[in-house]
Amino acid sequence: MKENRKSQKGKFAKNNEKRERREERREINKKNSPLTIHRSPLIYGVLPVLEVLRAGKRRIEKIFVVETAHEERLKEIFLLARKNGVVLQKVQRENLSRLVGNDANHQGVVAFVASADYIDSEEILNEIFQKAETEDKPLVVILDGIEDPRNLGAILRSAECAGASGVFIPERRAVGLTETVVKSSAGATEYVKVAKVPNTNRLIDRLKENNIWVVGTSGEAETNYTDWDWRLPCALVLGSEGKGLHRLVAEKCDALVKIPMRGKIESLNVSVAAGVILFEAVRQRTKVTVNDGLSNGFRCFIGQ
Repeated sequence: MKENRKSQKGKFAKNNEKRERREERREINKKNSPLTIHRSPLIYGVLPVLEVLRAGKRRIEKIFVVETAHEERLKEIFLLARKNGVVLQKVQRENLSRLVGNDANHQGVVAFVASADYIDSEEILNEIFQKAETEDKPLVVILDGIEDPRNLGAILRSAECAGASGVFIPERRAVGLTETVVKSSAGATEYVKVAKVPNTNRLIDRLKENNIWVVGTSGEAETNYTDWDWRLPCALVLGSEGKGLHRLVAEKCDALVKIPMRGKIESLNVSVAAGVILFEAVRQRTKVTVNDGLSNGFRCFIGQ
């Protein structure tokens, strides 16, 4: 019996040694893999990666570029990566697709970055309360439960292009700053300030107490969005996809506006509606001289 027990202990020890050696080899192979990186968020696509480099606000750990990429197309990415000391490595296309998912359009470039940071809501509030007393009136966006990451990304892009002072999103029952949001924003997350708030209704109350007009969107509103004076200090409130604004949120708004529909579909996608209304605010706030004519005003909308 003693011999059997010793034999079993010996076999058990050998098995443990083999298991430990396998684990060591696995770790070595993992470290030597060209696609091994810290668990950092991914940003992919030429424009999003380029905007992260241009902004210089977030630490970029590494950039992977597909081996067959046209260097001329990625020239600025290469230049900024070298300038900022970011490791840039060429890999096979299938490896990039495996990283981001086969359905994602990575355009041959993927960056590992530090997470997109939220701004403290007090920082945005203090800024807009100060701006409310100046000629440069603030314009902020409040999102009442947007759940689709592509919609959030598109809204952030429109908000940044329109010069919004910030965007507030709920802490619960809403999408946050995910990789898909960053990609859909085309780099806007590097510039627009985003804050999470625990209670949207309290936020609205506070804005109103500090002379910020809170304007919600509703297909049943009587006022067209073009009839509101967006030159005032304003907060635009957009509801969730399909459901719109929560009842109490709608009741707390100073006004509700609508985008009139001419076709058979009852409403626009929320991200499209955001762009339409935000750039009506831009139009009203932009002083166009007679010499400027329509062309300059139009150019600010379509960009380059």
